[in-house]
Amino acid sequence: MKINENYLKLKESYLFSTVAKKVEAYKAANPATEVLRLGIGDVTKPLTPSVIAAMHKATDEMAAAETFRGYGPEQGYDFLRDTLKAYYSKRGVALDFSEIFISDGAKSDFGNFLDILSNENRALIPDPVYPAYLDVNIMLGRQIDYAEGNKANGFKPAPNLAYDADIIYICSPNNPTGAVYDKKELKAWVDYANKKKALILFDAAYEAFISEPGLPHSIYEIDGARTCAIEISSLSKTAGFTGTRCGYTVVPHELKFGGTELNALWVRRQSTKFNGVPYVVQRAAEAVFTEKSQAETGAVIAYYMENARTISAALTEKKIWHTGGKNSPYIWLECPGGMKSWEFFDFLLERAHVVGTPGAGFGKMGEGYFRLTGFGSKQTTEKAVGNILKLL
Repeated sequence: MKINENYLKLKESYLFSTVAKKVEAYKAANPATEVLRLGIGDVTKPLTPSVIAAMHKATDEMAAAETFRGYGPEQGYDFLRDTLKAYYSKRGVALDFSEIFISDGAKSDFGNFLDILSNENRALIPDPVYPAYLDVNIMLGRQIDYAEGNKANGFKPAPNLAYDADIIYICSPNNPTGAVYDKKELKAWVDYANKKKALILFDAAYEAFISEPGLPHSIYEIDGARTCAIEISSLSKTAGFTGTRCGYTVVPHELKFGGTELNALWVRRQSTKFNGVPYVVQRAAEAVFTEKSQAETGAVIAYYMENARTISAALTEKKIWHTGGKNSPYIWLECPGGMKSWEFFDFLLERAHVVGTPGAGFGKMGEGYFRLTGFGSKQTTEKAVGNILKLL
């Protein structure tokens, strides 16, 4: 018996464990000091009343023989797929019911979708990057190239015909940089993918945070995307489902390689390896898209975005270059004074008692940068920003 030795090539995930160790050591040495966390990547607000009410109702249904549900459809219940079809139509995106698949979160499908793609395909991954994109490809032994984000391109790398890519990862709004592609910029990637006969895996997990008119929420707002892209999204940050787990993946019927439709392969894969998302969770997810719940979740998103704007305004006041904070809960800043990422981490923690995330943990292009987020409380954000302003 042999193991998959590609797993041995994975780097240990030192980023968040190192952050935690440094914070605990600081707290132990300074027990009277309040540590203010602006590095949190999880939501802090609870599920909204409409979502909770739907979850309770569905739970009660599971207690009665007449309404009990056992195994559900692997692709998702009709009621939620219909709801998502209507949600997309509001953006001018027409989807067929059979193109929508319900998942237990975006992270799962970014790894699972690779099951139906050959390991001989080369992956093109942005740097800096959400670490899961990289690791799932390393696990399969796939060749990986990097599209480098930097200050000059606003951390929005553009396609280059020198790339030899089969699978292209795009995240917009981006984690960790908060950068958002406009329609022209996404069109360039779509045209590139169609020319190269490559596949785009588009991460739309933060689309609900976009407020600026004209910016695309879905890659299917771009002409030509249906022949080269799948879209993976989630309710984790949109509606606080990080602990509840529900997302969705769109696989258009036009998406074909070697004459084979990826939608059909994905149906076969899911039917074999996935038993579906629980009925109670899908009813809660359905409730997210009601008019009342959209107002409730919109208020929560506005709360996080106000925190992000507070951070962004402070950085602007101090003339610190950054992206994000406008259409994204993430703020990606250039470390002042030429500091390295971990050097700035220590500087903020020790002098302002503020915790963020060193950019170097997201790839080599993240060195010299730092991530802050708006997912904390308003009180914590305002205190932290006050400390940062005094320090800088």
